[in-house]
Amino acid sequence: MEKVRLDVLGISYSQTQSGAYALILGEQGGKRRIPIIIGAFEAQSIAIRLEKLTPPRPLTHDLFLNAGKAFGISLREVFIYKLEEGIFYSRMLFTNGSDEHEFDTRTSDAIALALRFECPIYVSSDILESAGIIFETGQEQDEPGEQPLKTKPAPTRQRPVSEYETTEMSELKRLLEEAIHNEDYEKASVIRDEINRRKQR
Repeated sequence: MEKVRLDVLGISYSQTQSGAYALILGEQGGKRRIPIIIGAFEAQSIAIRLEKLTPPRPLTHDLFLNAGKAFGISLREVFIYKLEEGIFYSRMLFTNGSDEHEFDTRTSDAIALALRFECPIYVSSDILESAGIIFETGQEQDEPGEQPLKTKPAPTRQRPVSEYETTEMSELKRLLEEAIHNEDYEKASVIRDEINRRKQR
């Protein structure tokens, strides 16, 4: 399975889901982007690391990093290996220098830890092909994630039912292009997931 390396480009507020955010990952050396909807706590943890801020007390992901360093354990890589019903699945590969162990994890936690351990993030080429959004020249002038995140607890969030279930495929593709043009990453990810769901029927 071919792996493609990703960069964390930023985080934007969700316009439709309270307490949710869109994490934007970008293909290294390419124009494809993958928006992933994440919760408020994970978004805050990622944003703090991107902004190189130090919280007054360690967050859970910081505690994990400190424990890893204390016991000589490092995170070697994060791999987003599956996309199913709009949910991204990831694995983390840890090593102590001699042994390696792989664990399944939520993608948001994997990204938060990858930023702290400064390890590479990969996605399978199949997922990038099916879920990646391609930007044409001039469409990505401003990356999301420049607004500060508010500190607040994340409410329990259920996976939303797609509001586009009855929309024609041709109209979905038009709406996807419109969302990309407007840099509405969260809307684009929902439409993209609905298109992929139909293709898998």
